[in-house]
Amino acid sequence: VQLQASGGGLVQPGGSLRLSCLTSGFILDDYAIGWFRQAPGKEREGVSCIGNSDGRAYYADSVKGRFTISRDNAKNTAYLQMNSLKPEDTAVYYCAAERGRRWYDFCSGSGWGGMDYWGKGTQVTVSS
Repeated sequence: VQLQASGGGLVQPGGSLRLSCLTSGFILDDYAIGWFRQAPGKEREGVSCIGNSDGRAYYADSVKGRFTISRDNAKNTAYLQMNSLKPEDTAVYYCAAERGRRWYDFCSGSGWGGMDYWGKGTQVTVSS
């Protein structure tokens, strides 16, 4: 099982980035998938997650209206389009997948450790 996040980088405030999470070793159709982030000295937090069946999605309040999550099961890939980036969005971003029905709770609360599979992170730095 692998989840490979990419697309991070250095961007100025107000800029955009698109993160990708390429998965392998499992059937993405059967899994919810999401993005989490961890800034230095802070707890890991759920940014956005999307279910595998009805398209239900969660967004943290801090990113609503700026970030959009999507998935392309045929390409085994999930995306996070990040617009209007702010310095406080600076963090390592991780993608993770969960087969059960608790992904929304894991994404929206402190139970991020309940996600089944994790990838290595990609650094996003927002700075002028």
